[in-house]
This record gives sequence, structure tokens and C-alpha cells, in this order.
Amino acid sequence: MTHPGARRLWMALAAGQAIALPACAQAEDISFANRSADLPVQQSYEGGWNHFVGGGVAVLDCNDDGLPDFYAAGGSAPSRLMVNTSASGGAITFAQSDVPELTEVTGAYPLDIDGDGALDLAILRDGANAILRGTGACHFEPAPADWGFDGGAEWTTSFAATFEPGQDWPTLIFGNYVDHSNPNGPFETCDRNYVMRPEGRAFAPRTAIEPGFCALSMLVSDWQRNGTPDLRISNDRQYYVRNGREQMWRLNPLSEYTEAQGWPTMKLWGMGIASRDITGDGLPEVVLTSMGDQPLQINKGGGVMQNAPYAIGTYATTPYIGDDGRPSTGWHAQFGDIDNDGRDDLFIAKGNVDQMPSNAIHDPNNLLVQQRDGSFVEMGAITGVGTGERSRGAALADLNRDGLLDLLVINRRAPMEIWQNTTTGAGHWLAVDLRQPGANSRAVGAFVELRLPDGSVQTREITVGGGHASGQAVPQHFGLGNADTAQLRVIWPGGAASDWTLVPVGQTLRVSPAKGTSLTVEETLQ
Repeated sequence: MTHPGARRLWMALAAGQAIALPACAQAEDISFANRSADLPVQQSYEGGWNHFVGGGVAVLDCNDDGLPDFYAAGGSAPSRLMVNTSASGGAITFAQSDVPELTEVTGAYPLDIDGDGALDLAILRDGANAILRGTGACHFEPAPADWGFDGGAEWTTSFAATFEPGQDWPTLIFGNYVDHSNPNGPFETCDRNYVMRPEGRAFAPRTAIEPGFCALSMLVSDWQRNGTPDLRISNDRQYYVRNGREQMWRLNPLSEYTEAQGWPTMKLWGMGIASRDITGDGLPEVVLTSMGDQPLQINKGGGVMQNAPYAIGTYATTPYIGDDGRPSTGWHAQFGDIDNDGRDDLFIAKGNVDQMPSNAIHDPNNLLVQQRDGSFVEMGAITGVGTGERSRGAALADLNRDGLLDLLVINRRAPMEIWQNTTTGAGHWLAVDLRQPGANSRAVGAFVELRLPDGSVQTREITVGGGHASGQAVPQHFGLGNADTAQLRVIWPGGAASDWTLVPVGQTLRVSPAKGTSLTVEETLQ
């Protein structure tokens, strides 16, 4: 369930009725402070044509102190690990930390591969991909040879992972862009993608996923809520040109959904995927970033995704400030409740590929704030986060443990940005950090449900992938509005559901399965 005004909107949309939406936001007290200058070193995503795309950031707590750290791609420049030194509730600060030096990095995703409780990093590169094994205290080392990891030699620009039934290690999926080695390129020379399945506590030889259409985002999600996750791939029409499409794949056996099976052909300049249930029915919607429209697809159930009407306010087709009316270029997108009012908002990183004349050059990032009726209004200019650099990857995360989502943005050939959320009068909040014994320590594939006193339920799926070359392994953040209590339920990987458990709010809870269907709930550092 969701707010009654939003429910009326979704019902009207389903009936094809026109909706009069508000012209301005009701949350002018949303504010951010720019902390970019406080970084110990300026970090930017550099390089030529092979770094027009990519430019991601991985957000993780690599020393388990409750403060998210980050690893930022540098392209032809070095990638860097920054360790969070913020005081709880204070100004956001970071210190640079040592990490194995890598260049040509396009993006990174955190996950616990070997089940030791320490997060590792899957590093995407133009060239051989890498895994950095986390050993605790924000120390990383190249993956041991006995892991059997094959980094390939492709131009990798997307990634997803999941834990398949009966496996002790994750399945890794790498999405690749143009095939450098094809002399007929770059157009219509998209490379194949690869899946690496586990073989015991190591990886078997990788298997090709064909055809590939220049993948810029991938996400494994149980989008039908039938217990079987599928692989969604968003592809860049700029290089597949004619014969490609957006793709949905079954993982086992590996096979692509077809139109005859209900998956319609869709072509766009796909850059990123954001997934979140925003209608309150437990089914995740998606936003697909692109050159031009950023379509929101409403999950109707039964394997049907329906484009929301343009009037919803998320399509963000052109810049909202300045006089450049050419189409926008969207990259990383992410849902998150900026003001903790119980309604998810949407950030979209924007920026021209380089100097592409068909698209806007000064293309401000979007901060789309959801209203009570389910529509979204632009707050990027008002809050200051709508900068006009060539942005790529990004992340929304609570960086200083004050219950407000802050913002990281990676820019191409410009310094990265850190924005501290300083919103006043925000609602209550809760963050949930899932842990479980065994291989899948971070409960990838779980669903977290939070039920508020008004009966509404917010749902989060634990995934690895999506975005644009940017991933997170941080607690799931919930905005609660005026609610000062909540009930928590977890559907663990494999489908076992816990009982509804009354939990306190205004803190981060570490949650693990207990005997039977109960939960172990521990307060984390605040």
C-alpha cells in the first residue's frame, strides 16, 4: 500500500485519464551543502573515447564502522579509495586510503564473494577486469589465483551479480561495450557479454551471453516476485544502431525473453537502470536512463511493464535551466527518500557524452521529488545539486549517520561532487542492514518490507547491479514521515519469510535470521 493520493494517481494512469499535476514542489526546505572541496584530492573521470561511458562509484562500509566509504573510478587516471572520517551528524569528510593501483577503471560494485563477511570489489575496466578481495579495515588485495577469476580483455561497462540456489559463491555477469578488435567498428560491433558461474569455491570458465548490444547497465531482479530472478540489460542504441534492443534474460537455462513470451521489443539509448517499488504493491518499478526520455515503467504484475505517462514528471527530456533545448543525456539513476516523507524521490546524473551536437551540452542533474499524489517535481536548481558538469556515476547514501541521504556524483573531466543533505524538518527514518550466516552474507536476493501504522508497506530488494557503473552495499534507508513505529519483515533468499517484528525507528538496525521465523535485531553504531 502507499499514500491514498498516490493510489488515486496510479488508478487514473491505468485507466488512461489525464491528471492535473502541481507545478511546483511543496518541499522548499530540502537543502544540500557542497562538501566537494573537503576531499583530500580532487577525483575525476578522465580519458578519451574509451571513457565517454562509465565513470562509476562503489559505496561500501569497508571497515565496519557504520560510515560508508567509496571507491571512485578514474578512467585513464587512477581510481581511488576514500575512507569516511565524518563525525556522526557532523560535516562529511574523507581521507584517502591505499588500494592496489588500477587505471582504465570504468566502474565498481561491492559484494562479499567468498562469504568471509568482508566486502570485496568487482572492478570494471577497459581491459582485464579485476576483483579486489577485502581483508577488513579497508584493506584490499588482488583476488587469489585459486579463485579462478578470468577478467577477460573486453571494454566492460556494466555488471550484475546474484547467488543462485545451491551455490556457495555468486554468479557474476559482465556487460561489454564496443569490440575494439573489430576493424569494421565502432558501429554495429557491440561485444558479447559474459556470465561466470561458481564451481565450488571458485569460478568456472566464463560463458558468453549472445547477442550483445553494448550493455551500459545490468540488473538481476526478481521483478515478477515469483522466486526466480531474471537479468535485465539496458543497451546503447548509439552503437547497435539497428538490430539491437533492451533485453530480459532467464538465467538458468540462459535464454532471452521474446515478444511471443510477452517481452515487447524496446529500443533506446540505454545508459542506466534504477529499480524500486514506488506504487506500494511490492513489485519493483524501473527507470531507464537514455539520451532524451528517462522512461519510468510501472510493474503491472504477471511480467508486464507499462510506461508511465509523460505527465508523471520523471521523463526529464531536456534541461530545466538555461536555453539549451536539445535532449538531455541521462546516466546513473537512483531512488531514495531525500526528506524522509515516506515517498521515494529520484536522482538522475546527466551530461553530454562529450561534445555530441545533437544533445544538450550544459545538462543539469535532476533531483525529482515525489509529491503526495505520486507525481515528481524538479528540485535540482533549488537545492544546488543540479550542476552542469558531464556527470556519470552517482550514489545516494547516508554518509554521516544523521538519517538523511547524501549525494556523491562522479564527473567526466571535472572534480567529483559530495553533497551533504542539510534538509530541515525531515521525517522519521530507519535503516536496515541485513546479514545472514553462510556464503551469501549480505542476503543478496532478499526483500525487506516495512509496514507503517497507516497500513502502507515499503519494499526494498537487495540487488547487486543497476545504476551506471555504480553500486552500493549499504543499509537500506526508509523514510517514515510522521510514523514513530514500524513493523519489519524479511523474505530471505530462498523464500523463507520472517514474522512481522515491531522495531524502533531513528537508527540503523542490523538484522539477521533467528530460530524459526523470528529475527535477530541489533542496533548498530549511531
